[in-house]
Amino acid sequence: MGDSIDTAMRRVVDHGHFILGPEVGLLEQKLAQFCGADHTVSCGNGTDAISLVLMAENIGPGDAVFMPAFTFVATAEAAAQLGATPYFIDVNADDFAINPDHIDGAVSDARSRGLRPRAIIAVDLFGLPADYARLTATASHHGLVLVADAAQSFGGRYQNHMVGSLADYTTTSFFPSKPLGCYGDGGAIFTNAAPRADLLRSLRFHGKGQDKYDNIRIGMNSRLDTIQAAILLEKLTIFADELELRETVAARYDALLRPHAGKVIRPVVPAGRRSAWALYTLRSPERDAIRNACQAAGIPTNVYYPIPLNRQTGYRNYPVSPAGVPVSEQLAMEVISIPMHPYLTEEDQARIVQAIVGH
Repeated sequence: MGDSIDTAMRRVVDHGHFILGPEVGLLEQKLAQFCGADHTVSCGNGTDAISLVLMAENIGPGDAVFMPAFTFVATAEAAAQLGATPYFIDVNADDFAINPDHIDGAVSDARSRGLRPRAIIAVDLFGLPADYARLTATASHHGLVLVADAAQSFGGRYQNHMVGSLADYTTTSFFPSKPLGCYGDGGAIFTNAAPRADLLRSLRFHGKGQDKYDNIRIGMNSRLDTIQAAILLEKLTIFADELELRETVAARYDALLRPHAGKVIRPVVPAGRRSAWALYTLRSPERDAIRNACQAAGIPTNVYYPIPLNRQTGYRNYPVSPAGVPVSEQLAMEVISIPMHPYLTEEDQARIVQAIVGH
């Protein structure tokens, strides 16, 4: 897409509206149309997207925000920076998402600590949407805001609904490694409530009122650069095709790895869900040997994530569900992500799998 993206960037340079230029508004419209959300609010990055949502809900000191222990630190960082309390809950072993069965006990425990339960952040890890039917019911029962952290799952589906319209708010990231990535940082928030969208647009622009010198609330500076919007508009034109290609690549991995179930555990996609396949992540007690074999063969791998949030130095004093987080602890020792992108060839995949199973 080099030529079309270069042309799009040059167009922004020519018109000079580098901040909230016309491409930003157009991108927000196109993203909303793509995922079926009524409103899209772009912002500076995926972490800011979570922060803006929590700010919109006036979440801060004394409030508990429930989230999985097995995820990237940004989810907890957004809550902690606002003075709220990240509360860590274990994940499911199959879909790596927050375990709804543990939320009731966590809510009771949070109240016993003098905290106000306010929100659940469900992280769609590696591209697979969480179980939003159960999470919606649980959030409603406890009067909690449900946030979908879809930094890795934009483009995925749950029960024939696209990610973006499955929760009160959905946040995503356009970091370059994501399925829909730009040439730097970028993010967005999706909601079906117009008042929420209006509030988010104010918050991302220093709490702006009628103009930028009329600041009616405390906000932040988190606006998507117009050049990044122009890039994303071009990439969005082939995004649906790339999602299909990712599905094909994942299916080939499944077929190649199925005979080796005793060596690695393949990712599971429950019925009614479709992954965006941001990553293809295996589990194996022989992870280190697999990584070494891949490295020797010139094949990159990575571990997402080697340390659960409850064990991170900056976060180990925050509360953990009474049920503990044994699955998160186990996954941190076993997960390994192998190359995944829309344009992997059958030959490359065969070579990757051979390195994994032949070590």
